Amino acid sequence: MRLNFSEPNTPTLSRQNTTSYDRHHTRRGTHPHLLSSRHKPRRWPLVFRFVKGAIHGAILLPVALHALFSALVVYLDEYVFDTVGLPTSIIPSLSIVVGLMLVFRNQTSYNRFWDGRNGMTTLQTCVRNLVRTIVTNGYSTSGPLSGLEKDDIERTIRILVAFPYAVKNHLRAEWGAAWAVAGNANAGVSIGVGVLGHEVVDTGVAVYNPDYAGLLPAGLEGHEDQGLGLPYQLTFFVDGFIKRGVERGWFNAPGASQMQAQLNTMTDAYGKMETIKITPMPVAHLIHQKQVLALFGCVLPFAMVDDMKWWTIPIVCLVTFTLYGIEGIGSQLEDPFGYDRNDIKMDAIVGDAKMEMDVVLDEWRRINREASSSDTAVSGLVDKYTPPDLFLRRRM
Repeated sequence: MRLNFSEPNTPTLSRQNTTSYDRHHTRRGTHPHLLSSRHKPRRWPLVFRFVKGAIHGAILLPVALHALFSALVVYLDEYVFDTVGLPTSIIPSLSIVVGLMLVFRNQTSYNRFWDGRNGMTTLQTCVRNLVRTIVTNGYSTSGPLSGLEKDDIERTIRILVAFPYAVKNHLRAEWGAAWAVAGNANAGVSIGVGVLGHEVVDTGVAVYNPDYAGLLPAGLEGHEDQGLGLPYQLTFFVDGFIKRGVERGWFNAPGASQMQAQLNTMTDAYGKMETIKITPMPVAHLIHQKQVLALFGCVLPFAMVDDMKWWTIPIVCLVTFTLYGIEGIGSQLEDPFGYDRNDIKMDAIVGDAKMEMDVVLDEWRRINREASSSDTAVSGLVDKYTPPDLFLRRRM
């Protein structure tokens, strides 16, 4: 999914609560979390949902096969043999083993899902902290920022905004996603696709994916084809900016150390999510779980046929539907960074973060424009220059 950040337009915020509660408990999207929040209420109870977000499609085949096998068992019991039934006492013993395996599987998969979501939250928190520190401390007391200093701050903030995008593509194994591919170029501009991560126009200038437009530094060359991930590559630019800020007198030693800690936490969160992605469940556990489920579903009709007769078929379908559904949910949550409906809303999360940082960056630009054009700031009437606070109402 490619997000279009030009729509919807940014609403005008007020002090009023933007969430309304009527008798139907209608939830309206507010500007924060606009993309990641649910936009419309559920019109039908979840018990009647069988397609969107449900696991039914993935388990339909095994449930159908068990139904056919159950029908065969009942037929043999009714028309071929006197009885093929087994004692019903074997079901409780087998169900305990199956239950324990499914609990372990589901809990482990949900922990991976939850850890992945917490990793995205940690990533977004570090970006917020770094942007806030850069915006509020990135200035000199001698006067307004120069053009080069403004460009350096803007470039660093854009790189921080691009970091979640790079992590999202990295976790999805979308190598070279930061660069546009052939066919996405504007009319009249041809793209020469070289090795992975080195797509350039015929003039030799990198063409970035629309999601990254205006975020990545000019002339950035990707090295994913050589084994270097783009998220780790972007941290070098932020680290270099922190060093330049110390040399300019913007950040003292403790402040720079805290910024380094935030950058390290970002890298750590990215590494933990990477671990979830590249470390699947042990294959021995998956094989044994599938075999145990299949054996339990095959033994079940033999234990029920004497008492249930043809009712054995729907009862077996119900049991296998429940067990295979739990196993299917665990399989889907095992890798939570994809495009499934139950996966983490990666695109929406990074889109909301970009909109949030765009507001901060626009406000910072306004403050610096006003400071640069102020007679007081340049006439030497003040001993030390201090930019005004952000997000205050302008005086007419």
